Amino acid sequence: MKVKVRPGDTIWYYSQLFSIPTHLLIDSNLHVNSQNLQVGANVNIPGFVLKPYTIGDGDTLWKLAKSRTLLADALFLVNPGIEAENLQVGQLIQIPERVVNPVVNGNWKYDYEDLMKDIHELQAIYPFLQTRSIGKSVLGKELVELRLGRGTKRVHWNGSFHANEWITTNVIMTFLNDYLLALTNMAPIRGFYVEPLYLKAILSIVPMVNPDGVDLVLNGPPEQEPYKQEVVKINNGSLDFKDWKANIRGVDLNNQFPANWEIEKKRKEPKAPAPRDYPGDAPLTEPEVIAIEKLTRSSNFTCVLAFHTQGEVIYWGYEGLEPPEAETLVKEFSRVSGYEAVRFVDSHAGFKDWFIQEWRRPGFTFELGKGVNPLPLSQFEEIYQETLGAFLASLYM
Repeated sequence: MKVKVRPGDTIWYYSQLFSIPTHLLIDSNLHVNSQNLQVGANVNIPGFVLKPYTIGDGDTLWKLAKSRTLLADALFLVNPGIEAENLQVGQLIQIPERVVNPVVNGNWKYDYEDLMKDIHELQAIYPFLQTRSIGKSVLGKELVELRLGRGTKRVHWNGSFHANEWITTNVIMTFLNDYLLALTNMAPIRGFYVEPLYLKAILSIVPMVNPDGVDLVLNGPPEQEPYKQEVVKINNGSLDFKDWKANIRGVDLNNQFPANWEIEKKRKEPKAPAPRDYPGDAPLTEPEVIAIEKLTRSSNFTCVLAFHTQGEVIYWGYEGLEPPEAETLVKEFSRVSGYEAVRFVDSHAGFKDWFIQEWRRPGFTFELGKGVNPLPLSQFEEIYQETLGAFLASLYM
């Protein structure tokens, strides 16, 4: 919701008027000088939308404001020129409505178009949520990073490295929406008031690393050639792509990082593009992986969490290079999720492996849920509740 600045208005006044933390207002208005608002400038009020309302018999601005737990001046602000003592039945005004319901519905097949639609809607309601493109997929889809928060701790989450693990994007986006709602409604999540987490940690999210692959699994082959024919050929002529893990070129994105990549190249069964497990002809050849690598190198992340499926385990070590605090973190993740913490596994060339190797900082691979990929949506709520505590712990620890 946008309002126009009046003489004497301040960010601190808007904070009182709409019961919104001042730092969320400041972070929603990086285009203005919060110390010296210019009359007539547009200011974003996060967590609110404007709804048209037709004046009925007996309505007053004070009654309308009270019914929405607002100060009456909020109505004057969004309806400039309105005369409080001369409202007419049938007159159309604007009412600021606090958003209390989620935008994201994670409990359905969630493709790239759904993701982008939700991102645009979330940013319109919560302008302190920053978005930027970090690169493009093989088919030219924007790889979007979402960023919010303050503080010195920098936490990164990502999902859908593997196409048939698309439910990880659903889980991440559902938590993000719940976090935004809790911030603007000053409400707890599992007993935690999350405003201190916002002030402690900058959160970076790439919710869908492999959008081409996710769309292939959910919607079938793309229209673009040569990929339309190539994916069918790689898939041995089958039009059933539910088991596809790779990107659209048949390269497994989580086997693409320069952390003993040569070992994976030698021992992996596929020696050419395949629905899964082919590590490519060299590390860092795929645009999706290059985008994550560049983001990570430029961001000074304190820790990273990569979400995959399945197994209900958390992998947290690599070659003994992980720092001591990684064990403290994974014990908390395990406690709040019920997942088993596994330090070492005979695997290389993954994002978590490379991050630990390069920075000697905590990196984690979460294998959400249990069963056969792709996990059914009937597991979504259970997986979300298991993961919710880990999302919070990554910010408060």
